[in-house]
Amino acid sequence: MITIDIPGLERLIIKNIVLDFNGTIALDGALIPGVKEKLNSLAGSLDIYILTADTFGTVLSACSTVLARVIVLKGPIGSGEKLKFIENLGIRETAAIGNGANDVLMLEGAALGIAVTGPEGTCARALMAADVVVKDINDGLDLFLNPQRLVATLRR
Repeated sequence: MITIDIPGLERLIIKNIVLDFNGTIALDGALIPGVKEKLNSLAGSLDIYILTADTFGTVLSACSTVLARVIVLKGPIGSGEKLKFIENLGIRETAAIGNGANDVLMLEGAALGIAVTGPEGTCARALMAADVVVKDINDGLDLFLNPQRLVATLRR
């Protein structure tokens, strides 16, 4: 669990982090360098979930050494399924990270939504749905490793 006191906002108590796979923590089905190490470091404090439609069919092998639960979505669209997943976890204690159109509802619904503008690009609606936008996933994960960065960004 990570507790973040942000002046002007309600205290964030984050227990879960839910991440999209392709375009967010992976490029063309392969993990982006540095992601595995940062996620494994965060696994001591947070429950980590990776949700994906698994476009390239690689998520299970790519994440085999990541200390996270991998969930392959059942439906072809996924946005509603991702939202339902974070609702079941508890939206008030869940952070979400994504980049695509199917991440919009998840980013809006989470206690903290982070949009990644990585090499695959980012859906404009995902940018608008997020609380924070980062240039790449490693910067996004660093926000949880160094929570004062979130305070600096989100204080009112």
